[in-house]
Amino acid sequence: MERSVDIAVVGAGFAGMYTVVKAREMNMTVQVFEAGTDVGGTWYWNRYPGARCDIESVEYSYSFDNTLQQEWEWTERYAPQPEILKYAQHVADRFDLRTDIQFSTRVMSAHFSEDNNTWTITTDKDDVVTARFVVFATGCLSSANRPHFPGAESFTGEVYHTGEWPHDGVDFSGKSVGLIGTGSSAIQSIPIIAQGSAYLTVFQRTASFSIPARNESIDRDYVAKVKSAYPEFRDANRRQTGAFGSNIRRGETSALESTDEERWAEFERRWDEGGFGFLSSYNDFLLHTDANDLVAEFVRQKIRSIVKDPATADLLMPTQVIGCKRLCLDTGYYETFNRDNVTLVAVDNHPIERITEHGLVVDGVEHTFDVLVYATGFDAMTGSLLKIDIRGRNNQSLADAWHGGPVTYLGLNTAGFPNMFMVSGPGSPSVLTNMIMSIEQHVEWIANCIAHMSHNNLSVIETTEQSQSEWVAFVNAVADKTLYPSCNSWYLGANVPGKPRVFMPLIGFPTYVDKCNDVVRNGYEGFVLA
Repeated sequence: MERSVDIAVVGAGFAGMYTVVKAREMNMTVQVFEAGTDVGGTWYWNRYPGARCDIESVEYSYSFDNTLQQEWEWTERYAPQPEILKYAQHVADRFDLRTDIQFSTRVMSAHFSEDNNTWTITTDKDDVVTARFVVFATGCLSSANRPHFPGAESFTGEVYHTGEWPHDGVDFSGKSVGLIGTGSSAIQSIPIIAQGSAYLTVFQRTASFSIPARNESIDRDYVAKVKSAYPEFRDANRRQTGAFGSNIRRGETSALESTDEERWAEFERRWDEGGFGFLSSYNDFLLHTDANDLVAEFVRQKIRSIVKDPATADLLMPTQVIGCKRLCLDTGYYETFNRDNVTLVAVDNHPIERITEHGLVVDGVEHTFDVLVYATGFDAMTGSLLKIDIRGRNNQSLADAWHGGPVTYLGLNTAGFPNMFMVSGPGSPSVLTNMIMSIEQHVEWIANCIAHMSHNNLSVIETTEQSQSEWVAFVNAVADKTLYPSCNSWYLGANVPGKPRVFMPLIGFPTYVDKCNDVVRNGYEGFVLA
């Protein structure tokens, strides 16, 4: 392919698909490149056992088309991966989006030409496409993080990563499995792998806090109520810090103001309800350590009551602040460690020494198994972008521009990279929100910006060094008022060796949207248009 388009898009997940919709509304030509064989993004790649969304189904969906909202029917409170992928495919069919998407194609480079203010995109299929604008819809959790262990290539059994799962599934029957990691993907997959395998050994570096999801068949009366006033429901969600959960009862007082009996009763009610509402029982869990300690200890006591072996229960006790890492939702996670065919091995004080032909070694002891599963998460928010050779003015690479950590203005643009937009990039609320709400807001802002430039015969938009420096400082100042930066989370890139430690997402969706709107009202304040 050699052609020119108005907008080139990298990625065909929910962000890339919606960009096609908006480009067509503006009568602009658009070309999307997608490494997978179909749409879906995160939900195309993450097919591990038990994969599902932790945002309720009626909220984790597009809001831009009311007919789409009304016609689609979810089956569970929290949609499983196959159903979300089916939804994405339905959207692609309904709006005929695939005609502008080239699948099985990985973008290798994107270079800006200062001579004609265009981007040149090259792919692994030898495509060369020039575009006025480039939109990176590469996703925040799309670059699998594979730790480098000595001897990793020597293992002779099957090897899988939860973020790159075989599309035809994996049969663990009669096999012993070693699984590395106890984050969200591990917590979802461990109960199912344990049930389907002969033996499962879990290697844990850091224990995670997990709350029951209480997933169930969706309440049809509740769905009918939501659909009868979907616009109002969406508006209420957009006013929430995370752009979801307007139906969650949010405590308006400090946990320290209640008696022990009142707090414990409230925690019990929230635990029984399941979901993210657990951390909304009081208003200061992520602001004050004393309040956080109270709810964290409640969860630890729940772990003690569920896990029968005291030594295993102690290993599963998280020691960090609850909520500084993304809270996990599970179905039978802690109960799984009561099974006779499951063993937990701590690797925090005694790290994995090496991978062997038949297993791995911890503290001089070799653990053997037939299958090795890496549930080690992602190089979040920046990984997929930095895998591409992106070069802006003066041939500067994005990797060089971000050598001390990602710097953006609004999470949308980086100085020195004109006409380049990121959807839910570092510096935006992104992973601290209902992602589809964030995606819609970002794509609509980008589309309106491009339309403004077209109507006013403008060819270049770019933020400034000062604007992005001030924005990064603001994002970190907001985070520093909370307990979020208190632990080594992937929000800071702490799960990837050598990655600069910068708190990447902005806390507070409504405030962010107000800022984006103010920027436009003030003539795209913080950007230079020419």
